[in-house]
Amino acid sequence: MNQQDRQVTEALLRLNARAWGIATGLLVGGGLFIATNILVLKGGSLVGPHLGLLSIFFPGYRVTVLGSFIGFVYGFVAGYAVGRLIGEVYNRLSRPT
Repeated sequence: MNQQDRQVTEALLRLNARAWGIATGLLVGGGLFIATNILVLKGGSLVGPHLGLLSIFFPGYRVTVLGSFIGFVYGFVAGYAVGRLIGEVYNRLSRPT
């Protein structure tokens, strides 16, 4: 494999780790936002006891409308970190030898 082929292969295999982080963060944060608001709209005497357990890891998060925004921020940050990590690990493992 010549130098030009190697450069093309490496460019095609590389992921944009920042883009993976943003996409994953939006998915996780948006999912938590939507899930929280669905439970709030559903209502009832006991709203989202299992989802409410996230307050252990995300201080300030509650199954309320305000909590959905707080959860979105926490979810985005956690999702960004995981997505960025996946992108970085993939890029290191996919380097042609």
